[in-house]
Amino acid sequence: MIVRCTRCLIPTTRPDTAFEGGVCSACLAHERRPQIDWQERERMLLQLLDKFHGEVLVPSSGGKDSTYQAMTLKRLGANVTCVTATTCHLTPIGRGNIDNLARHCTTIEVTPNRTVRAKLNRLGLQLVGDISWPEHVAIFSIPWRMAVDLNKPLIMYGENPQNQYGGPPGSQEAREMTLRWRSEYGGFLGLRPSDVVGQDGITERDMLDYAPPTAEDLDVMGVEAHFLGQYMPWDSHQNAIIAMRAGMEWRLPTKANWWVFENLDNAQTGIHDHMMWRKYGYGRAAAQMSADIRDGRLYRDDALRYCPDGLFPKTYAGVPLDEVLDRIQVTRQELYRIMDDFTNWSIMRRVVDDISAPPMLI
Repeated sequence: MIVRCTRCLIPTTRPDTAFEGGVCSACLAHERRPQIDWQERERMLLQLLDKFHGEVLVPSSGGKDSTYQAMTLKRLGANVTCVTATTCHLTPIGRGNIDNLARHCTTIEVTPNRTVRAKLNRLGLQLVGDISWPEHVAIFSIPWRMAVDLNKPLIMYGENPQNQYGGPPGSQEAREMTLRWRSEYGGFLGLRPSDVVGQDGITERDMLDYAPPTAEDLDVMGVEAHFLGQYMPWDSHQNAIIAMRAGMEWRLPTKANWWVFENLDNAQTGIHDHMMWRKYGYGRAAAQMSADIRDGRLYRDDALRYCPDGLFPKTYAGVPLDEVLDRIQVTRQELYRIMDDFTNWSIMRRVVDDISAPPMLI
């Protein structure tokens, strides 16, 4: 049986999420937001921009948050350069949104070796049950390398994930993303880039794109990475409205999602989210619905009744599952076996009449 936050849908099985009196840390952090002096936080942000002469690098997927970040920082007078660590399997709508963002600011796309990436997707799936492992590592590596290479030492990420979605005590208040933060929360899942060297022909040189500059290089360049959501109120719906006004396109990527404006760029995300649901008992829809509950846009009882978590992603943002699996050379039968291996059967049970159907919550 899954035990959930008494205010939202986040379960106690979510990794690194603290609970107090039955309430998850994300809800507790949200409750504290009205106490923040946001005018003072914006003043601090302006001082930060002045410190770096208005030059700022935004890690970007072309989606709602990075478009919002770029447009907001431009409004504050910054010269924005967007850096995209090319995703694993770019969707047509993702391609269009990256191109749209290029209408508003300088954009740079960094594409690691695609053959190596496909191997890393497969290894991530097999070793830690996360097809998106290399993408998450690259998101927290490539922008840091570009900050050094371009001599643009201020990086502005979006929200602090521990504040928005829950994390260990104390992690919700961090305004700066340090190398220590990256080491603890940068998408590694217990698997480091060095761990895959030697597997499936992966070399140390292959993994250079997934490692940040040395601490010495960062110190010499004075590189700093911060969370914009810790300086200005973060609202995914408002971000989406601003991004849509700037030309971002949207669609519901799969029926297992709740929002029509998030995670549109990577066709592999459907597998990632489904695996998250199998391992921890909650998926993308529960995370999105929980954010809406906190913002007063949705009642918890309605969210519990209509949450589409667990629906199997036969297509994602218009890309068929077989096309995704062909890219990483994994068959459907192999995928089903891997999914079963990482399924938390203590909170799930099989649907025995259809191998392609997901298990159901007890």
